[in-house]
Amino acid sequence: MPDTTISKSPNSDCRILVLGAHPDDAEFFAGGLLHEHKRRGSQIRLVSVTNGQSGHHRDSSDVLVARRRLEASESGRVLGCEYVCWDFPDGSLQPTLQVREAIIREIRSFAPDLVLTHRPWDYHPDHRAVGQAVQDASYMVMVPKIAPGYSVPKQEPVVAYMVDLFTRPVAFRADFVLDASEHLAGILKMLACHRSQFYEWMPWIERIEDMPSEPQAWSDWFKRFFLEKTAARGTRFWDPSWGSLPLLVEAFEVSEYAGKFSAQRQNQLFPACRSNIQGS
Repeated sequence: MPDTTISKSPNSDCRILVLGAHPDDAEFFAGGLLHEHKRRGSQIRLVSVTNGQSGHHRDSSDVLVARRRLEASESGRVLGCEYVCWDFPDGSLQPTLQVREAIIREIRSFAPDLVLTHRPWDYHPDHRAVGQAVQDASYMVMVPKIAPGYSVPKQEPVVAYMVDLFTRPVAFRADFVLDASEHLAGILKMLACHRSQFYEWMPWIERIEDMPSEPQAWSDWFKRFFLEKTAARGTRFWDPSWGSLPLLVEAFEVSEYAGKFSAQRQNQLFPACRSNIQGS
């Protein structure tokens, strides 16, 4: 008789939730790890806590919110996952009880094993607010009387911060480092969905003068732009003993405020990553 056993992917029971401040944060900071999880069968959900209403120099907020929701949805389809944008206004986010409770309910509803987010120290106030709100939600997610309506998870998820280069008040600690080079094409495909940002807003706000006027040349220009923007990750966090410097590096810091990380779960939560955690 034929074997009718259904074989499961190595990570088919693993659930990854990204809580970014804006549409495009998830793929910009963690696209390689997300693609690695997709390869291994993990279930992925991407959330932009804000609506993205402020990231443009021409479009009205109403027009931009609609555009960015559509762009996020298209980016999610590249990865094969849902990508949603909440209604909190871009540029005005605070780590309020309302934001914290929305995050608690999202974590309870999706029941992730790993939550990726920003550190509470960053250049953008929205990034800092999301990081602080996730930190504040990390214990409360296990308290049933807080934000009632969803069952508390069986175990508190691990929370990890996506890479940043800021050093004050505390420098980023690279607990896990990923050579994301092989996923560069997929990351760029996701980011290219956010045309309002990378082909319109970013060149304007950063006063970029070398962006080509012909749309057919944008993809080559953006690849160079992205690799230049991310190059410092490699020089900062890649250990030369691991080999030559990769084209693209991602790094992650495990939060001490959330679920406890065990070395046994390293391959499940941080596949293909180098570890700087002692004893792992």
